[in-house]
Amino acid sequence: MDINFNKNEDHNKLLASALRQKFAKIKLGGGEKRIEKLHAKGKMTARERISYLLDDNAKTIEIGAFAGDGMYEEHGGCPSGGVVIKIGYISGKQCIVVANDATVKAGAWFPITGKKNLRAQEIAIENKLPIIYLVDSAGVYLPLQDEIFPDKEHFGRIFRNNAIMSSMGITQISAVMGSCVAGGAYLPIMSDEALIVDKTGSIFLAGSYLVKAAIGESIDNETLGGATTHCEISGVTDYKSKDDKDALDTIKNIVAKIGDFDKAGYNRIKASKPKLKEEDIYGILPKARNEQYDMMEIIHRLVDDSDFEEYKAGYGQTILTGYARIDGWAVGIVANQRKIVKTKKGEMQFGGVIYSDSADKATRFIANCNQKKIPLVFLQDVTGFMVGSKSEHGGIIKDGAKMVNAVSNSVVPKFTIVIGNSYGAGNYAMCGKAYDPRLIYAWPSAELAVMGGAQAAKVLLQIETASLKKKGEKLSTEDEKALFDKIKARYDTQISPYYAAARIWTDGIIDPLETRKVISMGIEAADHAPIEKPFNLGVIQV
Repeated sequence: MDINFNKNEDHNKLLASALRQKFAKIKLGGGEKRIEKLHAKGKMTARERISYLLDDNAKTIEIGAFAGDGMYEEHGGCPSGGVVIKIGYISGKQCIVVANDATVKAGAWFPITGKKNLRAQEIAIENKLPIIYLVDSAGVYLPLQDEIFPDKEHFGRIFRNNAIMSSMGITQISAVMGSCVAGGAYLPIMSDEALIVDKTGSIFLAGSYLVKAAIGESIDNETLGGATTHCEISGVTDYKSKDDKDALDTIKNIVAKIGDFDKAGYNRIKASKPKLKEEDIYGILPKARNEQYDMMEIIHRLVDDSDFEEYKAGYGQTILTGYARIDGWAVGIVANQRKIVKTKKGEMQFGGVIYSDSADKATRFIANCNQKKIPLVFLQDVTGFMVGSKSEHGGIIKDGAKMVNAVSNSVVPKFTIVIGNSYGAGNYAMCGKAYDPRLIYAWPSAELAVMGGAQAAKVLLQIETASLKKKGEKLSTEDEKALFDKIKARYDTQISPYYAAARIWTDGIIDPLETRKVISMGIEAADHAPIEKPFNLGVIQV
């Protein structure tokens, strides 16, 4: 191995280590003291509940683990968005589980909590996955109610989705394991079946204090909306559980009896590991985001038997397209090539840039995968589309539009992994979050923004200095450098994969070695939902 490989390996392993350390802290939710208080009440934490519910030693994917990271600090923070969401297996059946974290502001809903819950429901709807809600929440976080209550993608959308999923035949099961108040009380009751834990679970539109203030009635919360009330008097809930484990065991028994589902029929054979060492990814991926490398070397370490059947290998070489298998599943891969390539005409093309020919190739390949019913995997390391008079005269906008059209109208499931750069319209063409990937994850090396930090800082500095010049002011060389550094530092924070994950622009950040698992479980989920419409590009300019 050369010295650059070793430097890259050290750098990327440190990034992976930092990821694990950050995640370990986030897993504590509101902290150890609040966890102890929860245990003292005889309750399990959100993560403990999910761990008990899911099958032992089975694979899982966490959605939105870094949601809320660095946000709401003036309110004490909101680790993991105050809710834990995982795709896993219950009694051998793939499900998505949503559990309120009562150690974070008593499970209150922050704006990011609402967004994360909606993302879980979106995944359930797209893939027709059973969804389990483990409810333990004080309701909307009132100081931020204006950011979560009234809009289309706010709190109320949750209940609308409950109704939509019910009409689609998607199984929904709720267990009330703590507070369930106000509008939140509708979620479990709009599920197919609802459980409530005796003495710790409660459901009511208004608690005893509010009832007293509103109508003058004096009543305790247990009599108002406890397990006995709702299982024996109101009939609101279906099962009364003696404790958390009893409720979770009941859910396991219910799920175990769910019938089989109609499959989409994506092709799968016996899985094989890559022949080339997966860990080499750490050494191949450059430390600096502007350095070149061969994306083919990454692909060969992600796919079964390191076997990649390249499509149009000699054409449009700044995008790699081809067929492979990941954990036995047939996939079509669209990946940005990051090394400088030479065309047949002898022209040099920059790696990571989308040219007209590469956009044209990708469009055709995406159409082929849709015709063959092959899921698509996008590996992003893109700086954008090529600019300049030659590209404009050659119709780069037209060719880019065709690629975006194909990605938008694709009916097979799409999965996106942000490996490195994800800049500008390149993010869109390579199936960024706005283009409905079933799952989108980033590696710790990822950067998501309109453009890179240095370029953006230069542009913003030019705007700032031009503004000062109009006022008759001029910056010294030292002041100009200080302003540049300040702008770049702020921008660099915003292009971090953690900044994106905090806002659920991605579903999370993963170690590169988790990529195969995420894609495989994602396709397995997608196989629950047969394709219901034909692939149609609509109107495009040729």
